[in-house]
Amino acid sequence: MTAIPPFSDLILPPLLNSRPVVPPDDPFEAAGQAAAADQADTGDLFWSTRADRLAFGLVLAPEVKPEQARHMLFVMMVAAADALGAIAPPEIGITWAWPATVLANRGKLGGARMAMSQSVDDDGAPDWLVVGLDLALQPDSLQGQGDSEPGQQPDVTSLWDEGAAELDTVGCLESLSRHFLVWLHRWESEGFRPVQEAWLFRCEGYKQEVEVSGPDGPRKGRLLGLDEAGNLLLKPEGSAVDLVDLAATLQQWEDT
Repeated sequence: MTAIPPFSDLILPPLLNSRPVVPPDDPFEAAGQAAAADQADTGDLFWSTRADRLAFGLVLAPEVKPEQARHMLFVMMVAAADALGAIAPPEIGITWAWPATVLANRGKLGGARMAMSQSVDDDGAPDWLVVGLDLALQPDSLQGQGDSEPGQQPDVTSLWDEGAAELDTVGCLESLSRHFLVWLHRWESEGFRPVQEAWLFRCEGYKQEVEVSGPDGPRKGRLLGLDEAGNLLLKPEGSAVDLVDLAATLQQWEDT
């Protein structure tokens, strides 16, 4: 596994702090553990020094209740699409599938991740929240991992496979951190609506009949959108609109 130097010249916006994590440790898990142990500050960005993946967890301190704090998953995803759009070749189309699978030209690139504390403060806000991404910059075969050859898994891809071989961890993190703060500010000033609209614009199957993941298995129906808590609105044929719970689906999706 190739790694970049842990003390590389990563330049983050002033509100964020670099916390490099050396493989094989998972930076998202490291962020959650540090936040739970009160050993991380808001804005600490735990990121993997792996050269083949963009993997990180960002520690936040929400000032809203859990239903609104979940919006950060969608903020991160739309920020990632804008960030990659700014630095990757224009022919790479970033979309996603419910709940948090990130796609490049409809091949699976990776996914977004979110965890938050079960404990809340006096105002009902979670004590901490971690949101992050794990995306493939390069295929496993390029790193000598596994025995698959390019093209043998057409549903799985990397930015290298899609023509963005020049992108690296540092450049992606710098672009993404800037775009995340832009979208965070917009969410703070305008609410969830613009984030919803941007997320749905890139959502595979929006306004179509789809089969999506649910906490109790696959669910079918017309994908209508998101509610204010980030739950999916699904309209099965001949039935009333159904809510697919975000938190429960994410837990099931992570476990698989």
